[in-house]
Amino acid sequence: MKNRFPQSNTAFFPVSAEDMAARGWDSYDFLIVNGDAYVDHPSFGSVVIARVLEADGFRIGYLSQPDWHSADAFRAMGRPRLGVMISAGNLDSMVAHYTAAKKRRRQDAYSPGNRPGLRPDRATLVYANRVREAFGKIPLIIGGLEASLRRFAHYDYWDNKVRRSLLFDCRADLLVYGMGEAASREIAARLRDGTPISEMTDIRGTSYAARDVSGCPYPKIEVPSFEEVAADKTAYAKANKIEYEEHDPIRGKAILQKHGDRWLITNPPQMPLSTPELDRVAELPYVRAYHPMYESMGGVPAIEEVRFSVTHNRGCIGGCNFCALAFHQGRMMTCRSIESVVREVTALTHHPEFKGYIHDVGGPTANLRHPCCKKQLRHGMCPNRVCLAPKPCPNLIADESDYLELLRRLRKIPGIKKVFVRSGIRYDYMLCDKKDDFFRELVKYHISGQLKVAPEHCIDSVLDYMGKSHIDVYERFQQKYIALNQNAGKSQFLVPYLMSSHPGSRLEDAVALAEYLHKMHRVPEQVQDFYPVPGCLSTCMYYTGIDPRDMKGVYVARDPHEKALQRALLQYRMPENWHLVREALQKAGREDLIGFEERCLIRPYPPKRREGPVKRGRTFGTGENGKTREEKKAPNRREQGRDKAAPGQKGKKVPPQRKNAAKRSGSR
Repeated sequence: MKNRFPQSNTAFFPVSAEDMAARGWDSYDFLIVNGDAYVDHPSFGSVVIARVLEADGFRIGYLSQPDWHSADAFRAMGRPRLGVMISAGNLDSMVAHYTAAKKRRRQDAYSPGNRPGLRPDRATLVYANRVREAFGKIPLIIGGLEASLRRFAHYDYWDNKVRRSLLFDCRADLLVYGMGEAASREIAARLRDGTPISEMTDIRGTSYAARDVSGCPYPKIEVPSFEEVAADKTAYAKANKIEYEEHDPIRGKAILQKHGDRWLITNPPQMPLSTPELDRVAELPYVRAYHPMYESMGGVPAIEEVRFSVTHNRGCIGGCNFCALAFHQGRMMTCRSIESVVREVTALTHHPEFKGYIHDVGGPTANLRHPCCKKQLRHGMCPNRVCLAPKPCPNLIADESDYLELLRRLRKIPGIKKVFVRSGIRYDYMLCDKKDDFFRELVKYHISGQLKVAPEHCIDSVLDYMGKSHIDVYERFQQKYIALNQNAGKSQFLVPYLMSSHPGSRLEDAVALAEYLHKMHRVPEQVQDFYPVPGCLSTCMYYTGIDPRDMKGVYVARDPHEKALQRALLQYRMPENWHLVREALQKAGREDLIGFEERCLIRPYPPKRREGPVKRGRTFGTGENGKTREEKKAPNRREQGRDKAAPGQKGKKVPPQRKNAAKRSGSR
């Protein structure tokens, strides 16, 4: 993989003692340790923190994926003057390493050459232990997604038990949660001024340990202790509910949780960055490339998704229960100015490898750029409901005109051929917008052949547990999408993302979803088995069997075989799933779906095995006429693979014709 971004006047941070000497440094202020490879791009959180601190005048040493088997790599640049900041990377290290089935992943896009194993399991904890070994008593701050989601006592899917707050396991002085620019700047400034880190008990967006709670200046609320939530699932659910409700920068309280003889004190969140502050962060002098030391290793694949993409917002009003966004970035929307995004895209057009295509203008939710309602600005987000599910709040302000103006401005930039929107679109929010301008122009200008959306399921009770809108909302969106494509003379597909085995989903619900897919002529491109990510409400349901929102019981599919049955039902057409689908239908008492009728999911006998390797084509959602692309090409499957025979003769099986290479490459 070629590092196609040319070297700019911006330099990479020093990664070695030699780099420091080349800058004429005999010391530096902060060592930032990161579990991802070093990619100097604003999509990588620890790099953003490093650039923000650099802009405030601090010297930064940057240590990516160090050898954690000893402390030598951590000592290589010498002892930092002010402290060490640690992040596991853009993902929780356990999620980066393991699938939902707890199988080891074979690739890691955030590592050079896609190589797995270049960071340890529980990377924040391992790195913290090595830092203490290398430097002893030094201000130690942990942050990033892994620390953010594990800031309280939490259920750990991989250990299948409740673990302490990561702050205690790491013996860290402070834990920064959420989007950490403001908290990190304040910590760094106080350390520079000589304030002991033990006295930093009032910084929003941080957690710390204390013998008593007198140093916390905020209104407080206590949740059940680590010992209680580890022993009692009802106590765990109560704690999780409060932790979510108080995660609000306007009305949120400090949360207290006892761990043994000490308190975990989590201050209220920082206020989201304002538009000028977001502009400043986005326009810091990033190199926008991976470090040259990875060139011989094949580069860092993760940059390919963001190389010519732009992030314009933060936060998500959706609040889906299985998603980490609500517990990390929060539900309050903030955005960059249109002028800032235009400047970034204009700069990208001057890159020698730029082909005229902006791959994405998005963020957590692409089509949101303003607060959801006027009350939010005064009172914060509602603690007991979300804005869009199961029905839109009557106070919701649905207006996509500012996002539409942004896209229009980007389309007019010289050198731009196409601007795509590929990150999450809230289709339920789109339907609330009384004006169709954005929807029409999205279909006309900004879709690259297919639009991916996430209905997740079709059973309303399951969707309620997910915190998603009901399926009729998706169906209305689909009908409108098809109509707008027809009006625009386009044939673009709608690809639904689906989830199996979410708490509340029984085998019968998975069968109903398979029936729905069959009826709608769908072939799911992606199916995600529910993954219990630390801290999320759905993870609480998975562990406790209790919905923390109302403290009522919820069915949970925990058995790996039942989870496999539910997943197989969503991809019932795959030959390798036939035995699992048959077993699932028999267990659900739905043998009526095994047979030759049109409504049946599978035949009574397994499909014949083909000799030699089988190349599977891509699968798509529905196009304009409600059929998959595969079904358009082969409406009668009995005719596939046979020549037209002369009268009275049987057709002969023939190998499928090879498509022209140029056509094949052009279709991908």
